[in-house]
Amino acid sequence: MEQILNIPQNYIQLFLVVLYSLVIGLSQRKLRLKSEEKDPFFGSDRTFTLIGILSYILYIIDPDTKVFWGCGGVVLAILLGFNYYFKLYHLRRYGITTIVIAFITYCIPALIIMQPIEFSLLVLVIVLLLTEMKETFISFANRMNNDEFMTLAKFIIIAGIVLPLLSAERFIDYIDLTPRKIWLATVIISGMSYISYLLQKFVFRRSGLLVAGILGGLYSSTATTVVLSRKSKKAPQCLCYRYSGAIIMATGMMFIRIMVLLLIFNIDLFLQAWYYCIVLSLIVTGVGAATYYYKSPSPEQLQNYNSVDNDKNPLEFKVSLIFALLFVLFSLATHYTVQEFGVKGLKILSFIVGGTDITPFIISLFQGSYQIAASAVISATFLAILSNNLVKLAYGLALGPKMNRKPLMVGFSIACFATLIVFLLT
Repeated sequence: MEQILNIPQNYIQLFLVVLYSLVIGLSQRKLRLKSEEKDPFFGSDRTFTLIGILSYILYIIDPDTKVFWGCGGVVLAILLGFNYYFKLYHLRRYGITTIVIAFITYCIPALIIMQPIEFSLLVLVIVLLLTEMKETFISFANRMNNDEFMTLAKFIIIAGIVLPLLSAERFIDYIDLTPRKIWLATVIISGMSYISYLLQKFVFRRSGLLVAGILGGLYSSTATTVVLSRKSKKAPQCLCYRYSGAIIMATGMMFIRIMVLLLIFNIDLFLQAWYYCIVLSLIVTGVGAATYYYKSPSPEQLQNYNSVDNDKNPLEFKVSLIFALLFVLFSLATHYTVQEFGVKGLKILSFIVGGTDITPFIISLFQGSYQIAASAVISATFLAILSNNLVKLAYGLALGPKMNRKPLMVGFSIACFATLIVFLLT
């Protein structure tokens, strides 16, 4: 550690040791004051501060062999062992968190001396967060289903195990399509789906339709439109604008998803099209928000109505496999369409693909190396989005109640018109 303003290095190190240890001790005292249990804790602010100072003194006495520092750690372990024995056999308390934090405090001086200051700060922040988040972790665990860790294991398998094992060699020499590229696209979409699910379930659990529309649009605006349209049929009339607004906002967030995919798969296209995505997202999301808050229902009308089911996990192997299959099919179809029919054929294919989930198609566009201009790829992307918006409007009108038709037609008309303008400009 470099000297600051000619202050001796040992002074700075001692100051940091006292500061870090005192902060950790104060966090323990806070827990002691909040606790309703009467069993004694292992010290608090002064005790932890003195542990840090003692550790620093013992460390600098013999910095080469560190014998004194090691002996001090053994003595501390014996004292903490007696403390834990008392808690275990006399108070029937089994927690060792405070004991572990005491050991970490003892190691703080070594971190300050041997590691960059940023690393010791990071350790301090992690200790404070873990100390303060006990109730958060308990609440989090109570909300978890039995399958949550199985779902996490699935994602680790597809992202961390399957992906590195796949070959980077092309299936067909003249088509830029490899097993690793196919599965990478699948992992990214699955990851966006999984993150949206976790945010909706654990972070924005009580935010209802608004967050359902926003996070659903980041995963699949088409699927969100279908789900919310079906649910709106069973909803009271006072919620028609809320369902319609959430559906429109899902379409607005789709443009953000497209922009993220552009950034991941084709930075050159991203630099040419990101501002279109931002403008369209602001326009459509703004229309959705205005629809959502138009004629808002009273709290009494919302009191006994649970509008969104947050427990359905979208991360399934069969979904990933279907996406991978669609990605391959659209890549092959796009290659042969461009080769045989050029840009006009690509535009026709883009409009047709809009009737399905467009994500596999646009990723194949972004990743492919076709003999066409970048502007043609961007144009085809927005044409597919325009077609998909028309299809989502049809889904909303067909699956939802009649009272949703007016706000949906107004919202999607604005979305389609704005997308059409961008298509004509590209």
